[in-house]
Amino acid sequence: MRQLTCIVIGAGHAGIHAVKEIRSQISKGNLKEPVRLLLIDPNPYHLRKVLLFKPAVTEEDIRVPLTRLFPEGVELVQASVTEIDADERKVRLRDAAGAEQTMEYDILVVAAGSRIRKPEPHMGGLPLASLEDALEIRKRWKENLKRAASENDPLERSRLMTIAVAGAGITGMETSAELAFYARRDAEQLGLNPNELRIVLFDANERLLPEAPEKVAARLEQILADNGVKVEHGCRVLREEEGSLTLSNGKLLPVGLCVWTLGLIPNPAVKQWGLPVTEEGFVQVDASYRIPGAPGVYSIGDCARVVDPLTGRADGMTCKEAVPQAVRLGKVIAADLAGEQAPRHAGFLQLFCIGLGPDKGLTWVHKWGLDMVVAGKMGYRIKMLTWNAASMMK
Repeated sequence: MRQLTCIVIGAGHAGIHAVKEIRSQISKGNLKEPVRLLLIDPNPYHLRKVLLFKPAVTEEDIRVPLTRLFPEGVELVQASVTEIDADERKVRLRDAAGAEQTMEYDILVVAAGSRIRKPEPHMGGLPLASLEDALEIRKRWKENLKRAASENDPLERSRLMTIAVAGAGITGMETSAELAFYARRDAEQLGLNPNELRIVLFDANERLLPEAPEKVAARLEQILADNGVKVEHGCRVLREEEGSLTLSNGKLLPVGLCVWTLGLIPNPAVKQWGLPVTEEGFVQVDASYRIPGAPGVYSIGDCARVVDPLTGRADGMTCKEAVPQAVRLGKVIAADLAGEQAPRHAGFLQLFCIGLGPDKGLTWVHKWGLDMVVAGKMGYRIKMLTWNAASMMK
């Protein structure tokens, strides 16, 4: 009996769950032929990207070794994909040393994920876009507080104790809340008045979380305010230069640090792989995650344009949507190999879980025409469960 080679590209949330679900189909006997399963990623670890704000405020390590997630049964290949030849069913790779190799596949899952959008260099500030960025942000605000503790000029001390977060999506809200908690704690330890610390979250929209009802947005803003975060609506940061923010309303704001949280874009590398992509760079897929014109090739997660065939609603770029996609993908692959009708995508329920500092969070669910909100410690516990489940952590 011949052996099938199944390759998964990307060790983000979609990729690791794709591997998990394919292994589940194998263990259930739903794949009739032996399968060699490989996971390709440039890094030897899974980065818990949804927690990128954590190393910006604490020493928490958000990297999970892939050998911990898959101690056996999966071949781990540390390399970057350079090209996919769908006609020949081959993937071309390059490792960190520049060595190239070509691998053949029978099944290929493109789960290359997303990248965090960065500001243009002239816009200044620090983006929260990588682990290195997070560490630099933590270093910068801690240094600013130490300088503020010995600063006699009240205006300069105020500037050093002001942190702006530009971008009020979920990451912006979670980052500002965490900064407010940990920076206030450090300020107090340094003998500063923690009430003089200013965390300002700039929101281009007129309210937070436009996807949710106004009452949910108001609740979010109240929790942030209670934590010491001031939200400025309808206002964008244009640039930071020499400790001064230029705002879209024409005002200037002295700051010690500006952190950019500008959302996600599909992994730009995918455009170079020879796959059909949308104008925005998403891989085009059908209702069962198959890539048109590429037999045996599928795509899920942040890099794919996944649309509910019944409602026409596109999935968002979140782990809460990537994980159900992976569960369904395992069944799709099994059905396709068996020549049976495959499941079709169905959108996930309307749900947002937001962490708002240690032991604080908010979960909103819209179901059966009702809006259900859980806040406080229980909201945070729900968020912790989603964070851990997304990274296959117990």
